[in-house]
Amino acid sequence: MADYEEQISDQEKLRIAEDFIKHAPPGEFNEVFNDVRVLFDNDGLLKSGAASSFSQYNKEQFTPVKIEGAEHQVLVTSHGELPDGTFIDPKSKQKFSYDHLRKEASNAEPIDVDQEAEPWREQLDSEYRKYIQNHYPHGIGTVYGKNVNGNITLIACCEDHQFQPQNFWNGRWRAEWTISFQGPGSTSELKGLIKVQVHYYEDGNVQLVSSKEITSEVKVTSENGTAKSIVDVIKDEEESFQVNCLHSCILLCLLSYCEQGK
Repeated sequence: MADYEEQISDQEKLRIAEDFIKHAPPGEFNEVFNDVRVLFDNDGLLKSGAASSFSQYNKEQFTPVKIEGAEHQVLVTSHGELPDGTFIDPKSKQKFSYDHLRKEASNAEPIDVDQEAEPWREQLDSEYRKYIQNHYPHGIGTVYGKNVNGNITLIACCEDHQFQPQNFWNGRWRAEWTISFQGPGSTSELKGLIKVQVHYYEDGNVQLVSSKEITSEVKVTSENGTAKSIVDVIKDEEESFQVNCLHSCILLCLLSYCEQGK
């Protein structure tokens, strides 16, 4: 066994470690990381060599974090990452540093916002937060906005999770919605991506992973009217996805029960 381990290069060990980390189930990053530390047995190399996988995991999971002085939480996503590796909180109009291992924010400072996109972003942010508050018990939302050559793009992201290690399961819901338009009077495409992942590990090791890509049309009117129209589509599509997931789970349970009865 020792001879075999000596044949594995540090680069190959890092590749294996990164693969484990990037596929850690929701709420189980620390457990997976600690297991990898034992296997790797080189903290310095692991933390420096696998740093990109920590970052990728947090961004893909829409990890929520609280900035000092802010009343709300913000999501760590690729949409909010700046070229220098810091992240933006559009609501408080700040950027901040983020420790991907400790999952802590620091060094928050004000930033300038896009004056053309901001009124649209603010209205969608307001409507989206109301929706999340009414439909997701622990949901966190972040809405981004930018203007490129007169083309305004809004991206709304949501994360909600339930971590129940005492009951041997953890789960996370993620959704992102993107729309681009040039101004009122047009009809634009709203694109959505919904992901749900649940890990159950009491009497086995079972993961439910489901996702759906959605495309719908939204008529662009005023800032407020457009925001309401976007959230109406989001509500309908996400409810439909949840109902279909529930039906699939019930069907799987029934099929499993029937198989056991044979």
